[in-house]
Formats: sequence, C-alpha cells, structure tokens
Amino acid sequence: MEYQDYNDYELIQFISEGNEDAHDIMVEKYRPLVKNIAVKLINVSNNIGLEIADLEQEGMIGLLNAIDCFDESYESTFYTYARTCIKRSMISSITRAKRLKHRALNESLSFDSQDFSTQLLKDDNHIPENIIISEDYVNILINKSEKVLTNKEKQVFELLINGFTYKQIAQVLEKDTKSIDNAIQRIKKKLRDVLKKNDK
Repeated sequence: MEYQDYNDYELIQFISEGNEDAHDIMVEKYRPLVKNIAVKLINVSNNIGLEIADLEQEGMIGLLNAIDCFDESYESTFYTYARTCIKRSMISSITRAKRLKHRALNESLSFDSQDFSTQLLKDDNHIPENIIISEDYVNILINKSEKVLTNKEKQVFELLINGFTYKQIAQVLEKDTKSIDNAIQRIKKKLRDVLKKNDK
C-alpha cells in the first residue's frame, strides 16, 4: 500500500476501519511536515532546554491526535488541521519549558519591570505606582482571557505572558510584527475593560 495511491480522506477512512498500514502511511506522509515546523520553531526555543528532537516528538503527538480526531465535516483540509495540531503541540511544549525556566507565573512581577509582559494591562491614567501582579492575579487574567479573546489573541497572550518577545511571537505564529502589535493592543483593551467591569 503506497500513500501516493490514496488521498488523505481515503486514508482517514481506512484508519477509522482499523487499518494499521493506512495509519503508518499517514504518519510517514506527514513526518516531513513535523520536521519542517520543528526547524522553524527551534529558533525561538534557544536557551530553554529544548532540542529539535524534543519539538519533533511533540509534533508527532500533535499529528497522532490530528489523525485520531479529524472529521470530514470540519471546514478545513486534513493538511490544515494536522498542521495546526502539530504546531500547537510544539508551541505548548515551548511555553511549558519557558515557564519552567523563568517561573513567569510563580513569581511576583512588578510594573516597574522592563519586561513588557508584566506591563500588559498598564494604564498610565488609572493604575497606582508599584502595582504587583501576583501569581493569583496572572491566573485571573488567564481565566478572563478565555472569555473575551479570540483564538488568535489567546495564542498571542499565552506566548506574551510566558516571556516571548514580539519578534518571537511573530515567528512562532508566522505573522508580521505589526499584526502581533495590533493583537496585543486589542488584548490590553479587552482585559482592561473586563477587569474594570468586575471592579464596579
């Protein structure tokens, strides 16, 4: 059985019927995509203890999940769905490693810090000096973000609070820095608005 003889939908159908050969063929067909994405993302994974093999392993987990979960009713091709699953799995791995290294959510962070991620909600007109964002406060922001941010904004926010720079976020999400800057401005406004509502 050669994968060139079948399209993705046919292979998925064979897999749903328990055909292990089709499953192996699909994995091998998409292994180069996993490697390609890993090569791109390793550039933003320097100095956090991850190697390209780690990203490839995470990507394979994402690929296997895509194969198991894909439904033909989805409004995307299997390629697009698999690519998203692979990339999300790798990005999650990067953010976990970065979080462990920097303890971003386990330490108190000051608005006086030069790290933009700690100043995410800074409002020069209405925030006292020396405000400290505790772990609890960051967790509140994360919970609020789930309700008000779009999927793209959630991705940007997660990377931002884990210490990624604009340039790194743009690289990871394959967007230009202007697009990332616009997303961050929207995130700031949305989260400030929701927090102000809760304070009333």
